[in-house]
Amino acid sequence: MGLVRDRGICLRKTEYSETSQILVLMTRNHGLLRVIAKGAHRRTKAGASKFDGGADLLDLGDAVFTDNTSKDLATLCEWSLRDGHLPLRKSLRGMYLAQYAAELASMLFEEHDAHPVLFDRLMATLPELATDRREETFLAFELDLLRESGYLPELNQCVECGQPMGKGPVFFSPRSGGIICSLCESAVSDRFQIDIRLLAMIQTLIRLPRINGVAQRLPRLTRHQTDPINRMLSMHIEHTLGRGLRLREYILPSQRA
Repeated sequence: MGLVRDRGICLRKTEYSETSQILVLMTRNHGLLRVIAKGAHRRTKAGASKFDGGADLLDLGDAVFTDNTSKDLATLCEWSLRDGHLPLRKSLRGMYLAQYAAELASMLFEEHDAHPVLFDRLMATLPELATDRREETFLAFELDLLRESGYLPELNQCVECGQPMGKGPVFFSPRSGGIICSLCESAVSDRFQIDIRLLAMIQTLIRLPRINGVAQRLPRLTRHQTDPINRMLSMHIEHTLGRGLRLREYILPSQRA
């Protein structure tokens, strides 16, 4: 059985025993992988470990693993830590956004489906989530993630009648997968109104130039702007996938009557 080397980001981890771990890695050239790291926490008497003492959530590292797509669980043979994102771990909001990004990436793609550009985007995004640019950085990554996975909702024209987004009231329907104009909204039961200025801002973010996949000239955004968009997109994702998002409640304020 052949061994391959690739760079990976740990999206999920489960302690399997006192010494082992089961990990979900997003790798650059091999996509999502579920791997078992046998003896990840075990060290020699000299203190050496082929796993650097085990992988932590959001760690970036170089991985050596078995290349056998017929098995559900590959074997991680080596793990060399490249970036533990220590500044990120000092920011609670940044950590929540980073873990939410990891959750979305692990849910929106199939295993072994490589997306190297998106991997590079996530690798560049994680350090930025430790800064005061975290809100706009996360939103730009989320939009790229949805576009790359094919789950980006229709935000340019009404999904019912095909009319382009105008100046009047605009609604969003998770069930319909996009925006609804004021003429069609009465026929759609799950619609809710969305500020048309926020939709215009989304289009601006999508059209921004990219250098090595990273959006340039990001505008400064506040949670007053990003929270409604993140809520809209989370409802769309949950409806599309038919399952809830575990981190959603940690990044969005609760809506109380």
